[in-house]
Amino acid sequence: MSVSEFTSADYEVIARDYADLKEAARKRCANQTELDVVQKAFEFANEAHKGVRRRSGEPYILHPIAVAKIVVSNIGLGYKSIAAALLHDVVEDTDYTVDDISNLFGDKIASLVDGLTKIKTVLDNEDKAKKKSIQAENFKRILLTLNDDVRVVLIKLADRLHNCRTIEFMPEYKREKILSETMFIFIPLAHRLGLYEVKSEMEDIWLRYKEPEVFNEITEKINRNIIDKEKEIDAFIIPISNALKAAGFNFEIKKRVKTPYSIWHKMVTKNITFDQIYDLYAVRIIFSPDQDAKETERDQCYHVFSIITGIYKYKSDRVRDWVKHPKSNGYEALHCTVMSHSGIWVEVQIRTRRMNDIAEKGIAAHWAYKKDGFVSENDSEMDKWIGKVKEILVDPDVNALDLLDMIHNDLTSSDIFIFTPKGEQKSIQKGATALDFAYMVDPEIGTRAIAAKVNMRLVPLSYELRTGDQVEIITAENEKPKREWLQFLHTRKAKNLVMEYFQGERQESIKVGKKIVEEQLASVGYRLDEKTVAAMIEGYEIFEGDADELFFRVGLGVLKLNNLEEIVKSSGDARTDKARPWNFNWFKGKDKGRDDRDRTENYVIGSEDSKYKYVIADCCKPIPGDSVVGFMSSDGTVTVHKKSCSVANSIAAKHGDRIVVPEWKSMDTGRSFLVRLSLKGFDRMGIINEISRYISLVMSVNIRRFYLSTEGGVFEGYIDLYVHDKEDLEKLTRKLNKIEGIQSVVRSDL
Repeated sequence: MSVSEFTSADYEVIARDYADLKEAARKRCANQTELDVVQKAFEFANEAHKGVRRRSGEPYILHPIAVAKIVVSNIGLGYKSIAAALLHDVVEDTDYTVDDISNLFGDKIASLVDGLTKIKTVLDNEDKAKKKSIQAENFKRILLTLNDDVRVVLIKLADRLHNCRTIEFMPEYKREKILSETMFIFIPLAHRLGLYEVKSEMEDIWLRYKEPEVFNEITEKINRNIIDKEKEIDAFIIPISNALKAAGFNFEIKKRVKTPYSIWHKMVTKNITFDQIYDLYAVRIIFSPDQDAKETERDQCYHVFSIITGIYKYKSDRVRDWVKHPKSNGYEALHCTVMSHSGIWVEVQIRTRRMNDIAEKGIAAHWAYKKDGFVSENDSEMDKWIGKVKEILVDPDVNALDLLDMIHNDLTSSDIFIFTPKGEQKSIQKGATALDFAYMVDPEIGTRAIAAKVNMRLVPLSYELRTGDQVEIITAENEKPKREWLQFLHTRKAKNLVMEYFQGERQESIKVGKKIVEEQLASVGYRLDEKTVAAMIEGYEIFEGDADELFFRVGLGVLKLNNLEEIVKSSGDARTDKARPWNFNWFKGKDKGRDDRDRTENYVIGSEDSKYKYVIADCCKPIPGDSVVGFMSSDGTVTVHKKSCSVANSIAAKHGDRIVVPEWKSMDTGRSFLVRLSLKGFDRMGIINEISRYISLVMSVNIRRFYLSTEGGVFEGYIDLYVHDKEDLEKLTRKLNKIEGIQSVVRSDL
């Protein structure tokens, strides 16, 4: 931020932006008195931030105005939240106090501003010996506000969205930190709270900066497709519209195209190309249910479904009934995918106006309808989730980093529906086992469980449950928890209860764990000493513990020693001989708390005169040309990840102070990188020889592994091969796509 006199142009922009906010607020405020509070908050904030500018050079007050507009337009909150959004930086950035806000605007608005200020306040100097994460502690503060008023979290999400919109003005290392935090916590949080618009916009911004080439390519293809298919979609809608009118429905129909991020995510997770995404288009039918009809709201949705599927053939495995079983974030709708008369697949979403409000505004709309007396069978799901978060937050045994992982896992997990022997429906995390269910029902039942019956069939306790399963737990009076249970338990509650049981046998577990650690270290050529233990404590993020805690977790089987060799390399100079001789150009910025590195210089990492070394991350295996981010360990070694790597996002979300931004500086043509290409197509005689001959002879590329399987005239498989850089890979991909019979060639994870 900087301070300078505002120009007449600045004042014009402020007046224009506030006029837009005021118009949006007018529709949400119940009366002139509420609108006056918004006006007063603007005038106060405008004076408090007078002369102050953001990094972009624009007047600072434009930021709180923008946050307030998101609060009212995208989230649907009322005048107190709008006022709090306008005031959210006043206490932090000026001499005004929370008491001043309380005196002027009342206790509730002051408490919202106070909650937002506490979130923003950076903690005092941490105890470096414990290696706590400032970011993790701040996320804990954000979630703790759920105990007081969920509106604080919603306003914070609006604040984060606007910071993402203006992220281009941030230094790159800080941009990486913000984007990673956003993907790790804020996007899942927005999803869990039902804020679809906020979530989707943050996802697209994340992709635009993490994978700019991919984002631009997908956006261009979407725009071309919209032009090509616009008339076809309009023609698709006409018969539906006519049929619904004839049936007496009061409705509107909206067209929607998948977002760039959702397309990219599907391409990456399913190893498909843009052209293979058949549900690119969606038509949303929003209707007002007939309150006087004998049919319930749900039944009227099914009636609309029957009308549509009477016109078009539908794909039975693509029906999603979130009317009968709403999502845990409150989302209710009926989805189906149908084939148009012109031969394109179109997803149809069926919602009532209430369902649509909840889908667009999330928890705010959900509670507004609940307050107005509308009760749906999903009302308790959101409350259950918030209750579960509160339970985690107040657990004194959970440190901030563990909590961050728990919340992330909980936010990104989905629930399945199962039934008790008496037919009572229960929801549990996807991936949960029969034993998780036993502990969820009653800890005593979990402790004494020996087996389960699922759909009347005997199964082990490790059986992974599926939606619709009917589960009965079989117990024995003298049964006790077993260590191996920790290998397959999925839910936090069940794991904690079993770990709690074994605390009494802690010393035995430590002894077992120490032996395992010694053996594993020996297998990769290291010995157990202070350096390797310290590296493991840091690498496996046991920041609140010591060597005994490390051994205890290993002994119980909770901690798997994944990537052990890579982690212990940081305990000494073992990386020196194996460091890869590539050059990076690293732009650095000011970093507080770890060391005195100057982020204003350019560094060449990996050169002979550099004190820094680097390794390529095994999780994403970036190659020259990829957008990359680095993380510096205490010994100066930089681990390089692709910017879009989920592991990199997790590290950056918790340890933003380690971020460096390397660039591929020069290319060593003698160095090759292993990549995987996934292929699909139509089988024909000689196609395998043609593919391998082209790769080896024409492109002079070394193949490490070649696997294809054929069934019914269609082949699918992958090729692992070595390339020099991304340009080589893209050239090879283009050439392979031209071979007769090949339908798609995409880069995929090894």
